[in-house]
Amino acid sequence: MDGDKHRLNLKREVGITGAVSFIAGTMMGSGIFISPQSVLSTIGSPGASLMIWACCGLISMLGALCYAELGTVIPESGGEYIYLLRTSGKVVAFMFVFSFVIVMRPASGTGIALSFAEYVVAPFYNDCTPPELVVKCVAAGAIMLLAIVNCMNVRLAMLIQVLSMVVKLLALAVIILGGVVMLFKGHTENFENSFEGTNVGVSSIGIAFYQGLWSYDGWNTLNYVTEELKRPEDCYVVMADKKPEALKLKREMSLFGGVALLGGTMIGSGIFMSPQFVQAYVGSPGASLIIWALAGLISMLAALSYAELGTIICESGGEFIYILRIYGPFPAFFAAFTFIMVSRPSGIAAAALSFAEYSIAPFYTRCPPPQLIVKFAAAAVILVGAMANILNVRIAIRIQVVFLVAKVLTLTVIVIGGMAEVIQDSSVIVENLKVENAFKGTQYSSVLSTTL
Repeated sequence: MDGDKHRLNLKREVGITGAVSFIAGTMMGSGIFISPQSVLSTIGSPGASLMIWACCGLISMLGALCYAELGTVIPESGGEYIYLLRTSGKVVAFMFVFSFVIVMRPASGTGIALSFAEYVVAPFYNDCTPPELVVKCVAAGAIMLLAIVNCMNVRLAMLIQVLSMVVKLLALAVIILGGVVMLFKGHTENFENSFEGTNVGVSSIGIAFYQGLWSYDGWNTLNYVTEELKRPEDCYVVMADKKPEALKLKREMSLFGGVALLGGTMIGSGIFMSPQFVQAYVGSPGASLIIWALAGLISMLAALSYAELGTIICESGGEFIYILRIYGPFPAFFAAFTFIMVSRPSGIAAAALSFAEYSIAPFYTRCPPPQLIVKFAAAAVILVGAMANILNVRIAIRIQVVFLVAKVLTLTVIVIGGMAEVIQDSSVIVENLKVENAFKGTQYSSVLSTTL
């Protein structure tokens, strides 16, 4: 079938009230009533639990903003599947939708239905736990009923969604008001030493985040029914190479912003921490200077190569787009997967932890800062940086420029201080730079690994 006139479109029956209730009703599921006790028991303290909930809420908000943008740029139903299909190709989209339909969605729906069934059946079994068979039958009946309603009529499904959202809001209001009344009565003992007993292990924090994010889950559901909205946002897509799916980002970065981005990224926490590490690892000042010269030469050659690639392949994406254009989608997918799952998170985490240690150190002059506070500060820095980049590119570039100026000033103070020390007492420096002394104690087995 050729032409848009033969295209099959869904009937637009979802209004603004239905859309809001669809998102809110999905987010306020059984998880919001079950997860709080799991998060608290896993993380071990009320203060850390509240911070976990705040971080999960911020992450969910950023995800919702991203999906709102995607929904206006690609106004098609299907959620993640259609976005992967338009950006990464059919193979990746098929892999996702296969795992989503076979594993992810059934498991999530089953968990929610079982939780719903337990709450529904519980009043009929006051003296004992409900039989497992009864709970499973009620859960299966709820799933079948909702499936039939959604297949028969979208308006009826929206009406049920609105009613369930109102009931959930009333239940949450009762719980919140009860908690506020207890606080006014003076029950604040949980906020005394609120971080005592916190489990700072990676597994505990990860499980707590998983429980919290599962409770917030649902902010992406409206993107599955984008074509059913009555009055969606007007979408202006910039066509490229006569392909409707080729999208272009808005050009807001000037030459100064590009230089600030490059310089600010290079002058990171590593430039303040690496010198002592290199000196201690190779064992001598002479070998250390050679290491720094070779590292600078390699970086310069790589920068020249990337400048050439950037003029030949004028597309965003870095290594991913270059591998995609040269070797095809499969190597590009593996490179992007490794970059997103391993390389980039570890690099960002290390930089954020270093920044957090330097920021918190002045408040702990007599002892090292607690690891929990350093980790939470690093997580806050990552979330603030992510929010700034998502909300507005210009704000992100201005922050980058400010940080670049601060880093350059810091390096200038360090360099001038070193030069002043050399001028005041140059005997030690001259002695260390003599050929017979400069390479004394060099560990040649460590030179290659340190350079790389």
